[in-house]
Amino acid sequence: MDPQKKLAEIKTAISQVIVGKEETIDCILAAMIAGGHVLLEELPGTGKTLLAKTLAKTLALEFGRVQFTPDLMPSDVTGIHYYSQKEGEFILRKGPVFANILLADEINRATPRTQSSLLEAMEEHQVTLDGETLLLPEPFFVIATQNPIESTGTFPLPEAQLDRFLMKLSLGLPGKEEERRILSRFGQMSDNPYQKLNPVCSRQELLELKQAGEEIFFHPHLLDYLIDIVQATRDVQHFSVAAGVSPRGSLAFLKAAKAYAMVKGRDYVVPEDIRALAVPVLAHRLSMTNLYRAEALPESVIKQVLDSVLVPTEKWGIPEKG
Repeated sequence: MDPQKKLAEIKTAISQVIVGKEETIDCILAAMIAGGHVLLEELPGTGKTLLAKTLAKTLALEFGRVQFTPDLMPSDVTGIHYYSQKEGEFILRKGPVFANILLADEINRATPRTQSSLLEAMEEHQVTLDGETLLLPEPFFVIATQNPIESTGTFPLPEAQLDRFLMKLSLGLPGKEEERRILSRFGQMSDNPYQKLNPVCSRQELLELKQAGEEIFFHPHLLDYLIDIVQATRDVQHFSVAAGVSPRGSLAFLKAAKAYAMVKGRDYVVPEDIRALAVPVLAHRLSMTNLYRAEALPESVIKQVLDSVLVPTEKWGIPEKG
């Protein structure tokens, strides 16, 4: 299988349903290939659910969805053992987390206890119910959403939960031409492109893409550049930054850059890959002392860090043998 050709087919199929958002789609595909998860912070009605469903259908994967609310219980996500009088024993009723792609809609509306039900699943791809450990289907990918405006009735995600997300992205509102294309494409219910969508990538092919992503060449000088960026987040002098990016964040940064390079059609990483992913991968990992007074602050801090670290110049392709 040619990874670049297969990824081009996937992006072409997704573009038949989703209008624009090419860069966001590239980042989501990179996160999936890197084995991470994505947090989408966006207004309602911007296509988050449609994007998740389109991705699942394009990749022939099982799709699960949880609408997070304040009264949602952890068992509503993971599942529960219930006693069946007919069978005379306890039977497992699996929750929606047992899927390949899980849409956790408005995750910050649930209580911290329910939010934490995803921690084990996202990190270890398993769920523990009544002392029994159950493996989740592979691949396992979470797309969670939260509303950036409403704060009443929400529970901000703790740092431990945020750190489980490889990237934090935003779809953004469409421009005039994009909105025209949306209305033209979805204006008639009888002509919904999602209904006509066919899978172009099997589960096994996706696993092969993940393996190919791990083999992308990463030049040692670029690795130093990535480390310098992470180190700079720990040394940044800003009154609202309590702590910089952790080693887990730097490892996530490395995996994401390799997967992103492959999505962009290369078998090696370039500095632009690292710079493009710095904000989505690192900003939400900063520990802030006063986050809610200036929500855009972490992003601006990362941009300042990028401006302060010298970009190396080199030929970044795979060196010739012999």
